[in-house]
Amino acid sequence: MNTIHVDVVSAEESIFSGEARFVALPGESGELGIFPRHTPLITRIKPGSVRIEMADGREEFVFVAGGILEVQPNRVTVLSDTAIRGKDLDEEKANAAKASAEEALKNAKGEIDLARAQSELAVLAAQVAALRKFRQKK
Repeated sequence: MNTIHVDVVSAEESIFSGEARFVALPGESGELGIFPRHTPLITRIKPGSVRIEMADGREEFVFVAGGILEVQPNRVTVLSDTAIRGKDLDEEKANAAKASAEEALKNAKGEIDLARAQSELAVLAAQVAALRKFRQKK
C-alpha cells in the first residue's frame, strides 16, 4: 500500500507521527488534500482540523491553531504553536474561552487590542468547529 509519513508537532510535543494514505488540512488559500508522492510544498495553514486517514482506514483528527505545512513526496510535516488531538478537545472549555474572547472583542480599547481579540476569537471558533466535526465522525 502506498503511504506517506505524517508528523504533527506543537511547540510542546509531537502530537502525531505515523503512516497515512491521505491528509486534509486548512491551507491559507483553502482546503489542501495530500496523497503520497505529492509535489513538494511549503505553505502557511489556518486554524482548523487536520484529518489524517491512516493506513488501516481509521481517521485521526488534530486541531491546529495555524502554522506551517511542509510536504515532501514521502513526508508531511505540520508545525503549529498549538495542536490538540481531537479526542483531547474539551467543548465546555473551548466554548468558555470563545465567550471570553467575544467579551474581550467588545471591550477592546485600541487597534492592537482589537486585532488580538479578533485573532483569538478566530482560533477559538475554528477549535469549536473542529471539535464538532470530530464528534460527528465518531
